[in-house]
Amino acid sequence: MPLTESEIHQFQKSGYVVKAGVFTATDLQPFKKRISQIVDEEVKGHFEKKHITNLYEKDGFETRLARIYAESNETGQAIVGTIMGKGGGGFSDHEILDILRHPPLVDCVSDLVGHDVVGSSVYRIRIKLPHYSHGEVPWHQDSGYFLAHCDKQLIVTCWIPLVDATIENGCLYVLPEAHQHGIHRHYTGGHAGFLEIPDDELLPRDPVPVEMKQGDVLFLTNLTPHASFKNDSEIVRWSIDLRYQSMDVPNNVNEDPATYVPERDTVTMACYPSEADFIIRDNSDPEREINTPGAFKKIRERYEQMRPHNPGRGWTRLSDRT
Repeated sequence: MPLTESEIHQFQKSGYVVKAGVFTATDLQPFKKRISQIVDEEVKGHFEKKHITNLYEKDGFETRLARIYAESNETGQAIVGTIMGKGGGGFSDHEILDILRHPPLVDCVSDLVGHDVVGSSVYRIRIKLPHYSHGEVPWHQDSGYFLAHCDKQLIVTCWIPLVDATIENGCLYVLPEAHQHGIHRHYTGGHAGFLEIPDDELLPRDPVPVEMKQGDVLFLTNLTPHASFKNDSEIVRWSIDLRYQSMDVPNNVNEDPATYVPERDTVTMACYPSEADFIIRDNSDPEREINTPGAFKKIRERYEQMRPHNPGRGWTRLSDRT
């Protein structure tokens, strides 16, 4: 399922494009089933501890966690934390690898970054609970989280809703063509602890809400400002975001995480040193591809255990903005 010429043109000009139907409901079902299993295990544990009074077993993927959160905010947030793991990328079961390697998705990515594809370390499960203000994500560019020497590189974000994403339940908003103006100044300590570009420092653009069907994919450049706001519906807006790059973009494939120390020159580092990059597609040497659950989990856990040094960018705190 390649991107069309017009879709590639829109991505390059506007900084984003939506490709419909990259995943079918059947494609996404194993991942959703695994997440539902984790929710079920967590719910039963909290029920036994009398944190909640109902198992909500008759509720489905879209509503069960919402009903739990409505009864007990603390329990709902605790289950969200368990699923997301460290920074949202702690989930390394084989179902996420299947999503990352989904051929129609990787074909589209190849049209943007080239034939050989590296899976960027930063992938996340997003769980936007109804009426939870900390679920809002302020305006930012993904490059705000990457090291500065990668600002001119292309790292493609793929945002995939696991339920239909609407304005009501908190779909993404983007600023078209703003990626052409480079990196904005970001501030730490923004809303809910995220990096943030204050509204008065954004380029004068009209934000575009990107409503999508389950299984569509929103492709963003790492310099495209985007945000998501409150979920005013009664369902959980589940989504995944993945990132890909070419092999020419700085990465930590086959690097020892122990080499990431404060004394190391920053420009020799991967764009996001904290987590492991991995080869998704190598046309000249397919044996280098990470295509088994065991290999994937081993790489991810090695970086999590070693905790490599990430120098960051030294952004100013929002409270100190002058």
